Amino acid sequence: MTHTTRFAPSPTGYLHLGHARAALFAWARGTCLLRLEDIDPGRCRPEYAAAIPEDLAWLGLHAHGAVRVQSAHLPEYRAVLDALGARGLLYPCFCTRADIAASAAAPHGPDGAPVYPGTCRVLDPGVRAERLARGDRHALRLDMSQAMALAGPLTYLEAGQRHPCYPARFGDAVLARKDAPASYHLCATYDDWVQGVTLVTRGEDLRPAAHLHRLLQALMGWPEPEYAHHALLLDGTGRRLSKRDGAVTLRALREAGVSACEVRRMAGEGPG
Repeated sequence: MTHTTRFAPSPTGYLHLGHARAALFAWARGTCLLRLEDIDPGRCRPEYAAAIPEDLAWLGLHAHGAVRVQSAHLPEYRAVLDALGARGLLYPCFCTRADIAASAAAPHGPDGAPVYPGTCRVLDPGVRAERLARGDRHALRLDMSQAMALAGPLTYLEAGQRHPCYPARFGDAVLARKDAPASYHLCATYDDWVQGVTLVTRGEDLRPAAHLHRLLQALMGWPEPEYAHHALLLDGTGRRLSKRDGAVTLRALREAGVSACEVRRMAGEGPG
């Protein structure tokens, strides 16, 4: 089977070796699309978005078809949220991060953040309506217990094997943030469907996302893709390469005279 996959960076900085690893992994597995996940207006920059195709072309990687830019599709994500909301699967959450972190009973989920204790799920309907009418900032959360009851048991497929899904580990996941029109989980899952992606490639650190994304696919009736997770490139301290920690960029390597072939080797080109 010939797969359609995608490389989907966020334009919050220039691509580094970790991105090269992810891109090479995706391109080696089928027809690869390019998607820019740019719905975070506080961090995304047009100069970074423009640089991504240039850096990929330097590596010899050319995407199939037009680039999908998430910020150009906000009404589509809103429609998905409206559909879930109409089924009673979403509720507004007015809590701050400090409110959630202050909950002594809050365990941590797969993404390292405290699991939401459900405070606003049980908020008095009158208080909720009053706060919405007042225009209080809020996120939209998935009512996980109701969602799982509707979807039933789920699995995801990787390398020919079925693995059980445990989306409840995320708690009532945020599907629309206070500072962005939709969350990564909703946008990425919707885009994979609308772009016809049949193989989702990600780093091993994002394996837990498959559990939540399979739930969203089941709720919305979207077809199930396969998954492939790759090992991460680590720095000298054993941490994964990241923009936040100043990982050396592909541009810097190019300017230093490192060839594209050498960068591909450094990124671990191969089936990995």
